[in-house]
Amino acid sequence: MVDERHARSLLAQFSELEGEPLRLLANGWDYTVWAAGGRYAFRFPRRAVGIPGTEREIAVLPELAPLLPIAVPAPVFVGRPTDDYPWPFFGSKLLPGQEATGLDDAARLDAVLQLAGFLRALHSLDLDVELPVDVNGRADMSRRVPMTLELLDELQRLALWEEPAAVRAFLAEAQELSPGELTTIVHGDLHFRQVLVDGGRVTGVIDWVDVCRSDPVIDLSMTWSFLPPESRARFLEAYGPVSGEQLVRARVLAFSLAAALAWNAHAEGLADVEREALA
Repeated sequence: MVDERHARSLLAQFSELEGEPLRLLANGWDYTVWAAGGRYAFRFPRRAVGIPGTEREIAVLPELAPLLPIAVPAPVFVGRPTDDYPWPFFGSKLLPGQEATGLDDAARLDAVLQLAGFLRALHSLDLDVELPVDVNGRADMSRRVPMTLELLDELQRLALWEEPAAVRAFLAEAQELSPGELTTIVHGDLHFRQVLVDGGRVTGVIDWVDVCRSDPVIDLSMTWSFLPPESRARFLEAYGPVSGEQLVRARVLAFSLAAALAWNAHAEGLADVEREALA
């Protein structure tokens, strides 16, 4: 973890931040995030596995930010590695809002209708930027389904969730699907913790370490994991055409991401996140 003393020493690279108060925003597996002066958020990788994603964020987010209708954390400050911290880091404007947990059905629909326009804009971009393809294999059901089954088994072992009988049959059928076209620029890890909301408005889409090229459907899992059934058609109508196979892939990812979030939240004692993910 990058503690306050270490963060302050690294931020000394930027004279305009001298003396600014620091506040810990997040301390996850791969990143520690500090707010500087209530104006900027600095992401510090905690593990080497996060370095390629951080480098992609630094390179790509300044290109994406002006073209999108919702704010993203585009770098304002880019830090240099040092002898005691050999990894890149960056600071962006601190975006207002809270994670999209605990919303009522109307607020969920309002949020995803805003996301629909955001994702339509993102997925239509034709930028000459270098990105890996399907960085975590999320469009590859032959990989994703077995990973999802392991996560669901773990939730049941912990007695956090009881699996409906139809789930295994659905996942077995989904595993036979081939990947779609893997050419679209995607966020790559979109779920309720990456969406900031404030007073009915989506104020930011954060954490772009998995930005890549893939089937756009990997950004659509919130169709299943965030909305009540009666609202799903509204979101898909606002987003645009999605095939039946793409909806199946999105549903697999909804199981996968929600299970991973529930397991992690349970381990970390994040009751609100655990409740949202299990729901």
